[in-house]
Amino acid sequence: MITADRTAFRDWLPQGGRLIGMDVGTKTIGLALCDAGWSIASPAHTINRGKFTKDKAALAEFMGQQQVKGIVIGLPLNLDGSESPRSQSSRAFARNLADMGVPIFLWDERWSTQAVTRTLIEADASRARRGELVDKLAASYILQGAIDALAGAAKTEANPPFLD
Repeated sequence: MITADRTAFRDWLPQGGRLIGMDVGTKTIGLALCDAGWSIASPAHTINRGKFTKDKAALAEFMGQQQVKGIVIGLPLNLDGSESPRSQSSRAFARNLADMGVPIFLWDERWSTQAVTRTLIEADASRARRGELVDKLAASYILQGAIDALAGAAKTEANPPFLD
């Protein structure tokens, strides 16, 4: 299952479970993980892209080791919310991972790389250090946004607004 609907994704994983976040670029794939309760995302590592079969095998091995139950992939939309060539590429990447047997959630990531880069510049990280960190930190930023939204969806379902 591939969806951009947080309720559908949450329904697919009613018991939660560890999620992996991905910032899919043309040269690298930044990876992040969250805990099984979907409370905090942490950067994991970066995969240098090569042939897709090799990349997929590396992802499958890492996901198996980490007992991942679902995937969150950043969807780079245009500023007006329309699809971009990069978002089409991310959708294709998701379709190619669909046979891995876990649900895939596409999450709007319009500002992730810029936000992370700005934070690294403010922290006075060198250009080389920013290059090492930006992809996995962007994946963590994407994943944290998604799990916050998923937790909000669960709260909304459990506590209708008129009961808050």
